[in-house]
Order: sequence, then structure tokens, then C-alpha cells
Amino acid sequence: MSEQNFDLVVIGAGPGGYVCAIRAAQLGMKVACVEKRETLGGTCLNVGCIPSKALLQASEKFEEASHGLAAFGVKTGKVELDLKAMMGHKDKTVKSNVDGVAYLFKKNKVEWIKGAAKVAGAGKVDVALNAGGTQTLAAKNIVIATGSDVVSIPALPIDEKRIVSSTGALALPDVPKTMVLVGGGVIGLEMGSVWQRLGAKVTVVEFLDRIMPGMDGEVSKQMQRILQKQGMAFKLSTKVTGAKVAAKGVTLTVEPAGGGAAETIDAEIVLVAIGRRPFTDGLGLKESGVALDEKGRIAIDAHYRTNVPGIYAIGDVVVGPMLAHKAEDEGMAVAEILAGQHGHVNYDAIPSVVYTWPEVASVGRTEEQLKADGVAYKIGKFPFTANGRARAQNSTDGFVKILADAATDRVLGVHMVGPSVGELVAEMALAIEFGASSEDIARTCHAHPTLTEAVREAALAVDGRPIHI
Repeated sequence: MSEQNFDLVVIGAGPGGYVCAIRAAQLGMKVACVEKRETLGGTCLNVGCIPSKALLQASEKFEEASHGLAAFGVKTGKVELDLKAMMGHKDKTVKSNVDGVAYLFKKNKVEWIKGAAKVAGAGKVDVALNAGGTQTLAAKNIVIATGSDVVSIPALPIDEKRIVSSTGALALPDVPKTMVLVGGGVIGLEMGSVWQRLGAKVTVVEFLDRIMPGMDGEVSKQMQRILQKQGMAFKLSTKVTGAKVAAKGVTLTVEPAGGGAAETIDAEIVLVAIGRRPFTDGLGLKESGVALDEKGRIAIDAHYRTNVPGIYAIGDVVVGPMLAHKAEDEGMAVAEILAGQHGHVNYDAIPSVVYTWPEVASVGRTEEQLKADGVAYKIGKFPFTANGRARAQNSTDGFVKILADAATDRVLGVHMVGPSVGELVAEMALAIEFGASSEDIARTCHAHPTLTEAVREAALAVDGRPIHI
């Protein structure tokens, strides 16, 4: 066993961990990052955000070539799917991203230690090295950034063959004729969209009475209608009570969430996407005295400190949305705090995007949240059917909705369904970050013809003066 000394040891090399390590190195610290995968980037880059977006993009192109180009006067003839090549595009995208992080580690002199880390108390991390043997790291500070893992349920044992997690859904060898998504959240809808475009008949089984439960209610309803129009079926307020796996598929037993008669659904593939849980197993937290909260997350204060001096935590293992960009922001913030600066994250300005088509994007508070808190607000809404660029793209589903304080006009929340709204939401995150009013947005010149004009028109609509509707 050998021992090394560092200013900071980061456990986990996902978006939170690797960003924290790089930022700390930029600030002059000697940094090590422990990661048990053979590649950097965590779930997001390896089996999450990046590969799923590669398949979403590829399947959108297949769908457009198959059904959408004729409207633009482009004749394609018979379109064929090369699933192997599509998976190759996904794998190439993943490799370029994880290799990019490895390059950034070298550039910033972050030492990458391959192995499984265990906190051995304040200032000590023991690593079971992938190559064999152990190593002890001494550190002035430790940041836990181990991310999250899929949530499973006893009724649906995941085998990554017939009953798959999001990881298995990224690597199916063939397009299933039928697929059931258990869970109507972001991951399920995105992966369901991929396989539906490629030819699967997709059914969503959701325990709650709506899809995308964290989103604005109007957005959820609109998106369900759009997905139904695309061919996706929904069984809401429904729970899965059992599964029988056979050689060629799975027979699910489902019943109403509130109780009632059971029925069965047959599918070649079942994707379980009911959420994720903090990954804290095997980290030595209990032995080191690190406290967890009532939901099994690592308990922290406003500066990401645990109850044990010198141990910090960020990302999916702590309170807040399980989003890569939230983890990144926390990683930068804690590195700056450790350097004596004033790192901070504005949790009211963290955007959320669902990469279906059309996309869904949100930042700030929903109508339901404002009503529950008794906040008086005004609404400005503008449909993409009235946007010139959306018409030119033949992509007019959806709208932009801005919620502004009734007294001050300050933007409180923005919710969108539509083409490329995952990009448009950045402007609104900036508006919330700087405390902008809807009038500030309305008086800002937006280029024509662009999709961003829908944002300006929604801001004008808050004051009852949209131009193009």
C-alpha cells in the first residue's frame, strides 16, 4: 500500500466530479480524481445524456428522411435503417467525449486514479485499484460526487435483455416490435421516442395521473397530446404488479393505481425508468460518520459541507434535481469555496430539458408551485404556429409560456414545448439569474426570422400586447 498527498480528492468523475477537479486544479490545487470506470465522464457521458442524445439525433434524422422530407420537396425513395451504423455513431460520440475529459485532466494536471474509493475518515481515502492492490490518498479536502443509479422494483427484475434499464435501452441489438416504458418521466420518454421512430410500438405505463410530473401541468398535457399523435400510447394512474419473462418477450400484469381489475400487456422489451437514487453504497460513509438525510442523500449545508470536517458532497448524491448541469455548477462552486472564493449556485435558474421532438424546456417555477405559494402572477403565451421560422421548418407544435410576478413583472418561470427549446431556454435562465422583467425581454431586439422571436412575443403577451397573434 502506498500513500499520496493532495489538496483535494474528488470521488467520482461524472459531470460534477470532473468539473470540480478541473476547476480546483485551475485554482492551484493538487488534485486527484478517483473513478472506478475505465473511462471518465460518469453515467452522463458513458451511458446517459451523451449516448441518448446521439440516438435521439440519429432517430430524428431517420424519421425526417422517412416521413418529413417530402413536405420540403425532397424525394428520398425507400429509407432503410442501419442500426449497427447508428449504434456506431453513438459509440463514437461517447468515445470523443470521454477522451476529451481525459485530455482535460492531463492539460490541468489532475491525477486520475482508477479504482473504487472508500472514505476512511476526514482527510483519508482508500482506493481499491482496478489494476490490483490498494492505495491510500491523504487530502486536505474530499468531495463526494458519485452520482446516482437506476431505481428498480421487485416486480420488474432488470436483466438488460428483456427487462432493461436506460443502459440496456441504449444498446438493443434489434428494433423491438413492441416496447413498454414503465415510467413517464424524462428518461422513458426520450428512449421511447428513439425506438418508436425506428419502428417500435411504444406504450407508457405511469403510476401518476400525468407524464413528466415535475414539469408545468399545461406543458405535460400538451406534450402527451403530441406524443399520442406520434403514435405513443399511455396508461396513466396505472401500476405494474408483476412480470413474466419468456424467450420472446415479457407479459406485464398491471392494475389501476388506486386499485381495481388487473390486465396484462405483452411487449418484446420493457424499459424500467422510474427514477434514480443516490449512489452512496460502499463509500464508507457510515463508518466515517457522514450523515444522510431522510431520502438517503448525503446531508450538506449551504456550502456543500457534510457534518464531517473536510468532506463535501455535490450532484446526484445531495438534495436537488438530478441534472448533469446542476452537478457541474456545484462542482465549480465547491472548488471556488475551497479556494477561498464565493462559489454559488442559483437553484431558481437551473433549466430542465426533455429531448423528445418537439423538445420540452423549463426554468424557474411552475404555475402549480406559484399557486401553492400564493404568489400572484401574470401569464404571457405565444404559439409556434405563429412563428415564421417554425413555419419554415414545418415544426409548429408547442408554445412559450412566461410567468411573471403580478406586482413587479419579474420573470418567475418559463415553460416551453417546441422546436429547439432546449437552446431557447438559456436566454430565460439568464433572465431569471439577473432578475429580469418580462418587459426587459420584450424590449430586447431578437433577430428575424428566428425561433427566439416566440420568446419575445410571449414576453409581450405578459403585458397583453403580442404583435403576431
